[in-house]
Amino acid sequence: MNKDARPESYREMETAYRPSHADYTYQAKYGIRNWQGGGRASARETIGRVAAAAVAKKALAQIAPGLEIVSYVKTIHELTADVNPETVTFEQVEANIVRCPDAAMAEKMIEFIKQVRSEGDSVGGIIECAIRGTPPGWGEPVFDKLEAELAKAMMSLPASKGFEIGSGFAGTRLRGSQHNDAFFMEEGKVRTKTNLSGGIQGGISNGEAIFFRVAFKPTATIFQKQQTVTTTGEDTELQARGRHDPCVLPRAVPMVEAMAALVLVDHALRQRGQVG
Repeated sequence: MNKDARPESYREMETAYRPSHADYTYQAKYGIRNWQGGGRASARETIGRVAAAAVAKKALAQIAPGLEIVSYVKTIHELTADVNPETVTFEQVEANIVRCPDAAMAEKMIEFIKQVRSEGDSVGGIIECAIRGTPPGWGEPVFDKLEAELAKAMMSLPASKGFEIGSGFAGTRLRGSQHNDAFFMEEGKVRTKTNLSGGIQGGISNGEAIFFRVAFKPTATIFQKQQTVTTTGEDTELQARGRHDPCVLPRAVPMVEAMAALVLVDHALRQRGQVG
């Protein structure tokens, strides 16, 4: 049993809603909420997803040998790492506590997070995920498009606020002649010279690397005084105590990988069921 729970650290939240947290919306919907820190709005619930993904990855290794999923911290606040999604490795990601494979930028990120924590504040950022070795043909048209399923999965994670795949929003600044991924043949396989589509076209994988980005907001619970209201509808101030991450990004990396694995194994099984 977990003997390191500290519900007393959340006592202030018993009668006051944390700004930008699910405290108020859960109360509005259910008339009750878990203010002690272990409720459904807590990232603690993702342990089940990560455990399930360990099984999903074993299944994927049999269905599509060579398929690999690598997630990493791309951006924290305004600090952006230089990472090649085609070649980044799990070992590079796990080489530091911030899970950023750009070693020089990782040091800057770590120092910045420490500074933000000392100020009682928090920061957000972007996690990028690269999926290499997905066979062409996985996915569905219309409502169950592979990128739509990935987007839903990523947006189900706590603190996620944005999703983009391939060129994403940057693609809106290109013309079709610049954005189109030209096809060519290589060793009997259809390939694309560029990969602005992010490995998915028409909701179906094309065999190129799938890569996407997920934006995570700054942690809602901070140690600075904030204006809020009580459960009885009175204006008040709230200053949090206890253990709260100043940045969720490093912890969210395995969560992103897990949800990607669960989506992929679903579509792998659907592909097998539909076309053998």
